[in-house]
Amino acid sequence: MKLVGNDLLNAGRDLSVDGRSYRYFSLPAAAEKIGDVSRLPVSLKILLENTLRFTDGTSYTEADAQAIADWLKNASSTQEVPFKPARILMQDFTGVPAVVDLAAMRDGILSLGGDPRRVNPLVPVDLVIDHSVMVDVSGREDALQQNVTREFERNGERYAFLRWGQQAFDQFRVVPPGAGICHQVNLEYLSRVVWTREIDGTTYAYPDTLYGTDSHTTMVNGLGVLGWGVGGIEAEAAMLGQPIAMLIPDVIGFRLEGKLPEGTTATDLVLTITQMLRAKGVVGKFVEFYGPALNDLPLADRATIANMAPEYGATCGFFPVDAQALDYMRQTGRDEHQIALTEAYLRAQGMFRDTNTPDPIFTSSLSLDISTVRPSLAGPKRPQDRVALDVAAPSFEKALTEALGVAADKTQTTAPVAGTDYSIGHGSVVIAAITSCTNTSNPAVLIAAGLVARKARALGLTPKPWVKTSLAPGSQVVTDYLDRANLTEDLSALGFDTVGYGCTTCIGNSGPLPQNIVDAIEENGLVATSVLSGNRNFEGRISPNVRANYLASPPLVVAYALFGTMREDITTAILGHGPDGQEIRLKDIWPSNAEVAELIGSAVTREAFVERYGKITEGTPEWRALGAAADSATFNWQPSSTYVQNPPYFDGLTAEPAPRKDITGARILALLGDNITTDHISPAGSIAASTPAGEYLQSHQVPVRDFNSYGSRRGNDRVMVRGTFANIRIRNEMAPGTEGGMTSFQPDGTIMPIYDAAKRYEESGTPLVVFGGKEYGMGSSRDWAAKGTRLLGITAVITESFERIHRSNLVGMGVLPLTFEPGTTRKTLNLNGSETIAIEGVEDLAPGKTLTMIITRQDGSTQSVPLLCRVDTIDEVAYFQHGGILPYVLRGMASA
Repeated sequence: MKLVGNDLLNAGRDLSVDGRSYRYFSLPAAAEKIGDVSRLPVSLKILLENTLRFTDGTSYTEADAQAIADWLKNASSTQEVPFKPARILMQDFTGVPAVVDLAAMRDGILSLGGDPRRVNPLVPVDLVIDHSVMVDVSGREDALQQNVTREFERNGERYAFLRWGQQAFDQFRVVPPGAGICHQVNLEYLSRVVWTREIDGTTYAYPDTLYGTDSHTTMVNGLGVLGWGVGGIEAEAAMLGQPIAMLIPDVIGFRLEGKLPEGTTATDLVLTITQMLRAKGVVGKFVEFYGPALNDLPLADRATIANMAPEYGATCGFFPVDAQALDYMRQTGRDEHQIALTEAYLRAQGMFRDTNTPDPIFTSSLSLDISTVRPSLAGPKRPQDRVALDVAAPSFEKALTEALGVAADKTQTTAPVAGTDYSIGHGSVVIAAITSCTNTSNPAVLIAAGLVARKARALGLTPKPWVKTSLAPGSQVVTDYLDRANLTEDLSALGFDTVGYGCTTCIGNSGPLPQNIVDAIEENGLVATSVLSGNRNFEGRISPNVRANYLASPPLVVAYALFGTMREDITTAILGHGPDGQEIRLKDIWPSNAEVAELIGSAVTREAFVERYGKITEGTPEWRALGAAADSATFNWQPSSTYVQNPPYFDGLTAEPAPRKDITGARILALLGDNITTDHISPAGSIAASTPAGEYLQSHQVPVRDFNSYGSRRGNDRVMVRGTFANIRIRNEMAPGTEGGMTSFQPDGTIMPIYDAAKRYEESGTPLVVFGGKEYGMGSSRDWAAKGTRLLGITAVITESFERIHRSNLVGMGVLPLTFEPGTTRKTLNLNGSETIAIEGVEDLAPGKTLTMIITRQDGSTQSVPLLCRVDTIDEVAYFQHGGILPYVLRGMASA
């Protein structure tokens, strides 16, 4: 991959900062040829710089730069441009399968006669191990050490594989477990805002941009770093030098004014913004924030807002760099020269925001006076379903019967908990977790949680005994400032002991509930509830025993642990009684904004960031005890491993791909509804013993207690294909009355697990298709949702609409994404799963082409239906024809 093009637009200029010289590609200089770009949104200016830097007349052309400049004519574009990020960020759930794929590519290139050491990242890659710690133990002082011990017992094999990867691949760094959540580490340490690289004796400066294999990569947009989540498949192609073509996006401006009122938090603000943007519809679009509120909006609050871009559906949620960003860089320990370079470079490019900066031109815009924000929750199933805190109780009552399936005459059911003197019922809060990068990156809400704990403790309040409490800081710096503020002891006294440094409850690693609680829930059909300071609350994600999940600020998490139920109004209810018998309500333990600000000023120090991140690669004693990795170009796969296996993507790979043919005689594997998430398609959480994946592990002598999670098993395709469409809450309309990945095998109609049906279809050579509704594939950037689809033998997925990342991932695995014309759905077609499907027009595929689906029903009648091909670019057509992006790249490397 060329790191710098040929400067065909004569935009190269020199910049001197503190006596050091840098070469950069100037937007004002390019504007002399392509037209004024000063009013472009800053996010598009970064895309424009990318095209200037790589313009070589072949992969990147002057026309690409011109297309971005011309965006201003209509504030929209139908043109596509290539994009190469400066770096790649991974976490271990998505990173392990990516490294598995790279290792498999080394084997694959050997089979084609190439050199395995040619398979290397061409841009820097950081993999932060943060998704593997589970809350096995909580509410105890030794919870952290107990959970770390179990983490290494479960994951030692995966970690040893990653250590091999760090040794085997160039430009690949692993941040050991225990350092923090990847997005927080990225925000506080890895991001430079302006990147530099020496090439042939010249140091080039350019914007820090990235792809991340986690959808919440967007958190770093709060620091003015443009990046977003992609599937591991796209990330692997990018790290191997492949430019990823993208349509120049619409950019939605979001104007912020005012200041947060007393009693509200950044969490309340982001839940309000999420609701507004979901209602507007920003899927596939950039969102860029502007307005007078940015003059005072702390960087941590911006990061909170940017983090949830996947929840409001945008590709990114971008904040331009300004004085607040520079102050944050200084506070978090960045080098003074780096800060000076950042300001000088961005001012030279017209990318720096100050109070005199004119508003950019946007495709459209909306605004919010943040002084109107009120305390909020979001739930019980989706992050965009915000509900004001003071009406959360009646909202839950309504959801209980309408969304959670409880019969009207069963809403008052309660059940005693064996061995205790209490009962629980619908709405009982059984998990209260301070977790997730969204909020643990924000000192204001963490310190507010500590102050709630301090005030409650002083008044003698304690959590309800049925609540599992936990605190998972996003970085070790959080522990430092909570200690410095003398809040750690108060949190611990209320059961919020640190359980690990990583993404725990939000990713589904909430750990087991006490068995007597589980029994009371399951035997009585109770809708138990969790309250977590996370970003995701999809069905089946948080815990298999918890059906209603609410996102909330960390101080509200503490408050709900004390309250213990969603069925009463926490804003007016009595939480308990003080030492003198006085009634205690939420307002009595809620800190003022001034109290929070005072502690931030004294407790959050630059020195803590410098010290903690100076030792970030050392790892825990358990990590260091793993020893050195074997020095070998290829990985020594172990057939007995249940964590890491050589995937079959390159089996039988030939130098040239076989032509893709029209689909004929396909059977329907699943008919799915709206809002099917990647969690539904490829769950991350616990593995049930009775599922195909659980049966596979038991057949390999893995006891149930050591199943770990689907997320941790992503390096083993044998487990993951069995877990595809196996979410405990997924409902297939072909198998009414069932949950958990069942289907009707045709033509005899036998109900069986989807995996078992797929294997039977494979034996007869029958291709498969899946139908879905709106926003299919929303949620995490989970490449296994596409990989598992492909390995089940599914050739096409036909929906009303796709979420961005999953559509791209399907193409990246050689699966055809198709959408109905408006007004047509699986329901208007009266599909029931007994039909056979043919799709014509695949042989000469083109972006945006209309294909024809022919439905043959059981009575022999047929119906032709037009479908829109969602292989969106010429490059994607090539990937599809090669059977996926990885075979495409590998063939190119072998022939070079």
